[in-house]
Amino acid sequence: MTLRAERPQALNRGVEIVERLAGASRIGLGLAAVGRPAYINLGRAGDLPAERTVEAMRSRAHELLDRAYGAGVRYFDVARSYGRAEEFLAQWLQARPDVHDAVVGSKWGYAYTGGWRMDADVHEVKDHSVATFDRQLGETLALLGDRLDLYHIHSVTPDSPALHDAALHARLAGLAERGTVVGLSTSGPAQAAAIRAALGVRVGGRPLFRSVQATWNLLEPSAGPALAEAYDAGCLVIVKEALGNGRLAVGEHAPGDAVALAAALSQSWATIVLSGAATADQLTSNLRAEGITVHPRSDLAMPAERYWRERSHLPWS
Repeated sequence: MTLRAERPQALNRGVEIVERLAGASRIGLGLAAVGRPAYINLGRAGDLPAERTVEAMRSRAHELLDRAYGAGVRYFDVARSYGRAEEFLAQWLQARPDVHDAVVGSKWGYAYTGGWRMDADVHEVKDHSVATFDRQLGETLALLGDRLDLYHIHSVTPDSPALHDAALHARLAGLAERGTVVGLSTSGPAQAAAIRAALGVRVGGRPLFRSVQATWNLLEPSAGPALAEAYDAGCLVIVKEALGNGRLAVGEHAPGDAVALAAALSQSWATIVLSGAATADQLTSNLRAEGITVHPRSDLAMPAERYWRERSHLPWS
């Protein structure tokens, strides 16, 4: 694993998590695609049942969790805005008392507003205020309790108040003192700036953020140098959207899911690369990435502004 325990700035909890993940798959399972009825991944119409009831989505999530755990996956990723993903994961953990070595990460800062509808006008709303942190942390702990290992601020951008709010930083530091690794996820064309700003945040003279989750893929690799800096600073680095919301898995010129994931795994700074599989077959294919050696390639990369503009126009389905 990537976090080096001898680094004086690495907090004990982060070292413990790395030790728990040692020997496990470097692929983690994210439940964004199966925690709510609508999402922006391509191909969902054929991946999921037409009637996406809560029970149908719960069943699919639990099937994927079983398959992933059985294949050696130990990192599981959810968020307050992923519909009922935290609930689905919590129920699975409660039903599987043998799953004592799972590492659980969630995110706060977006609220799910889709009302379990495919055609909602707005599916999620962003708010990085102290009040939202207090409310959503309570909601997360009510479901996951002491199984919560990492808690990320969801989709931080350089203009986010979360980078400058001293009261929020004090709350987050308090959570870290109680044993939860505090981190942030980033999105948008200025991910690198957000990551570097976060690395400079100190509370009591110590770095606040010890985990970074960011989009990196063959289409949008611009955050790579900043993620390497986060790794060198002792942070866990978690890659999300390695398939570009499906754009790298389908299509005539797409390299395929396993190759795209293998490209992310080949980055020396990547602790965990998330699979966002919606079917068991997709998960099996994703996991093949750990047996693939890829050579660095840049021919698919596009300007960050263009990538995020196109992503913003992907339909929820």
